[in-house]
Amino acid sequence: MVCKNCSFPIRTDHSFCSNCGAKVIRNRLSFKNLWFDISERYFNLDNTFIKTFWHLFTKPEVVIGDYIDGVRKKYLNPISYFGIALTLSGILVFFIKNFFIDSIDFEENFGGTNQDFVTKWKDISFDYSSLFFVSYLPLIAISSFLVFNKRNFNFTEHVILGIYILAHYSIVSFAISLGCLLISPESYLAFSQVFTLILLAYFIYVFQRCNSYKPGKLVLKTLLFSTVLIVLFFLLIILVMILLFVTGVLQPSDFASPK
Repeated sequence: MVCKNCSFPIRTDHSFCSNCGAKVIRNRLSFKNLWFDISERYFNLDNTFIKTFWHLFTKPEVVIGDYIDGVRKKYLNPISYFGIALTLSGILVFFIKNFFIDSIDFEENFGGTNQDFVTKWKDISFDYSSLFFVSYLPLIAISSFLVFNKRNFNFTEHVILGIYILAHYSIVSFAISLGCLLISPESYLAFSQVFTLILLAYFIYVFQRCNSYKPGKLVLKTLLFSTVLIVLFFLLIILVMILLFVTGVLQPSDFASPK
């Protein structure tokens, strides 16, 4: 008998491969064992997902620091955690597009703007929501690398830090956002703006736990970080607009004053 994952010879009475550690699967795939595998992997109280989720609240510097220092089994790795966040974000977008789109006043954020532009931008935001979500990572990494770098993390390590923060925010906000849509969908955009401030607060909390600045220096660095992030965000929007013009998705007439 050989391991199906690494082809290493294993004994028939073994439940795990002694070479790669993979679990030996003997049963055919069914809904029962599929659910068991998912629940065991993500919802077991001894599982790394639960531990990662909780410790990103209580001691994020340990979760992030351990991964950067080479600890790989104690917590869920950032890519897997980010994958869960992307999945939940996609589910939220699906619910908005299919059940709540008519209840949310998107035009409120684009007062005095051409209706064609509002419609196109709304469709682009939904269709490429995951791509936008991922594009925030380099902005966060650049901002934190330039401002919050007392521990001398390199740029890649700041990307890992940003992945954990952004993924955790998305996972936490999923249930709350869904609740807001069910209770008061017309307030969803205003709620999202408030939650953006909460995201910024969580950024600062994690950066402080990782770097331990004095209060005055933390305030200055928070202002600098926010400024750099906003500038990079607007540069990203400009880049997206240029790409949309080049590809013909947007036309100059879309920006004409509404009649």
